[in-house]
Amino acid sequence: MLQNIPTHVIAGPLGAGKTSLIRRLLACKPANQRWAVLINEFGLVGIDAALLATTDDGIAIGEIAGGCLCCVNGAPFQIGLGRLLRKARPDRLFIEPSGLGHPLQILSQLSEAPWRGVLAVQPLVMVLDALTLAKGVALPAAQREAAEVAGLVIMNKAKPTPGVCITSGLPTDRLLWLDVDQVRFEQLPLVDNSAPLVVDRLREPPQAMGEIWVDKSQPQCQVQDHRDGWSIGWRWQARTQFDLPTVERALATWSWRRAKLVIHSPSGWFSSNLLAGQSVQWKTSEWRRDSRLELIFDTPQDAAALQDHLQQARVDDPSQH
Repeated sequence: MLQNIPTHVIAGPLGAGKTSLIRRLLACKPANQRWAVLINEFGLVGIDAALLATTDDGIAIGEIAGGCLCCVNGAPFQIGLGRLLRKARPDRLFIEPSGLGHPLQILSQLSEAPWRGVLAVQPLVMVLDALTLAKGVALPAAQREAAEVAGLVIMNKAKPTPGVCITSGLPTDRLLWLDVDQVRFEQLPLVDNSAPLVVDRLREPPQAMGEIWVDKSQPQCQVQDHRDGWSIGWRWQARTQFDLPTVERALATWSWRRAKLVIHSPSGWFSSNLLAGQSVQWKTSEWRRDSRLELIFDTPQDAAALQDHLQQARVDDPSQH
């Protein structure tokens, strides 16, 4: 029976470096332990699980797409987390809320039934983009409230020199001026909060529906219009291949706030994780299930036009799918 699973919530605004930090921490996993990651994304397709894909059998990744973990009375959260815990039975759990979410509400949920005693919640870790803050971009209210009480605030992208002016209201004794790819697991704040309940007492959630591709030559597309932004995401079958330079040119013509993608090309599988104004920097990816692309805009877009641009980047023969 599982109980008192050390649980770390890694929060922060869009593009601060949450996923990169978790990737770094996963590399610190002892060989004899099982770790799990629950990812919440604003968009409906889900890209971060693909960005974190690994061949390590001791790491399980679950995702909850569409909005914030604390919304919809927490039902997607309850189901997604319960399913992940039963499947992975982890020795340690990481939770990454959406950059548009409300970290303190999520912490509140984790301290209540049915998670009280199942999870040993550790002090909140916030990741902030020091360069963005230095430019005068204010933190969203929910993120600032969380940062003010966090057990650790990592000031990512702080080079060449930290700026004092951007730390007003933040817990200066708990600031870590360090790029996330240099953070050590030992630097996370840890507490021992044991309790008696066990995960086996959770009600079994309904099983997820299987995936059905009506037309294998076409992507699955999901659109979400939310008060915090408009998102669109696509998934293509794994055999579908794209010309990377053409994908780059398409992205350069759109005014998105956030772009995440894992793409199958003739030269292999590649991923990228971008904020507005950034150019694509490709990294090799271990994900092989399908190609995925998710964009977040401030306002609704012409979904058909966006998809047409991406279809033009394909280099495979659709008739062979």
